Amino acid sequence: MIKAIVTDIEGTTSSISFVKEVLFPYAAKAFPAFLQANWDDDSVSAQIAAAEAEYGQPLPTADAANAVFQQWIAEDRKATPLKALQGMIWKQGYQNGDYTAHLYPDTASALNQWKQQGLALYVYSSGSIAAQKLFFGYSDAGDLTHLFSGYFDTTSGHKQETQSYRNIQTAIGLPAEQLLFLSDIEAELDAARQAGFKTIRLDREGSQGESKHKVVTSFNEIDLTNL
Repeated sequence: MIKAIVTDIEGTTSSISFVKEVLFPYAAKAFPAFLQANWDDDSVSAQIAAAEAEYGQPLPTADAANAVFQQWIAEDRKATPLKALQGMIWKQGYQNGDYTAHLYPDTASALNQWKQQGLALYVYSSGSIAAQKLFFGYSDAGDLTHLFSGYFDTTSGHKQETQSYRNIQTAIGLPAEQLLFLSDIEAELDAARQAGFKTIRLDREGSQGESKHKVVTSFNEIDLTNL
């Protein structure tokens, strides 16, 4: 019996285009001024230090750091310090009302229904935990953060590595076979299954082809009694 659901965000609860076409460009444009204005802030300094460690070279100025972050954005690099700083920038955008986070029409109702059924809900995304909370706090359907029992990001490991899901299973504290992972990415689902999770692939456009996992095009198609 499934007792908890761990869901991806992009391509699963919401469109990839929102992140690619709204959030990423917003952060990229805002990065230079954000770094200049917040260079001496302790939380920003900590992420710059982490970026220096990953980059392998000092980043002594805001301009130097911005150049590296712009490169990482262009590469779609899943670097934890980049994700953390993007989350800080996106927070300003959400709070300013510059955008709300896109959700597929079935997402909010399904999450609410699962919560009412007593399931624990979690998020696992390459975006930072802070960014995840903002996403569901300022969604098209309003604030949904009360539905979630926890959030996981790359500090638990990368999403295509089996150990990441073992780390998440340990943190949740339930047997892996009672956990369901939802994603649109085959390699992520493969890693989760190797860790003992039940898995379902979301194919929102109905065009992703064959899969080793159960495939649905909507949360409404998910039958938790038949996994």
